[in-house]
Amino acid sequence: MFKVTPNPPVNTGAPAEESLDTATLDKEAADRAFANYFPPTNDKQSKRRKGRLFTISNDIDSEALLANASEDMLSISAIAAKLADDVEGSNRSVALALSRIADGAQIMVERALDDLEDLIAGKAAKA
Repeated sequence: MFKVTPNPPVNTGAPAEESLDTATLDKEAADRAFANYFPPTNDKQSKRRKGRLFTISNDIDSEALLANASEDMLSISAIAAKLADDVEGSNRSVALALSRIADGAQIMVERALDDLEDLIAGKAAKA
């Protein structure tokens, strides 16, 4: 006569729970799941901030970063100057102060950008 199901495995005498180390199996399964859903990144951690909300791609050069920072500072200054036109009193003074701070920071970024361009030009001339 033909049996549809195979014979059961031979009982070794030890209960199934004792023959398996469930703690090891659970840890291995968890490690595989984390590796699958949260693969490790090759991004180098910023030395300045431990928790980050925003990140900048590692392949963007310093010149592009400084140029974008300069444009952002100009935008902040323009927004603060516009706000100063619309308010009066101490709020106007605060808005003008923000505009001047942004202008100062923008000048510093422009200077750093100029220095970087000079450095790059100097390296190109030596090569």
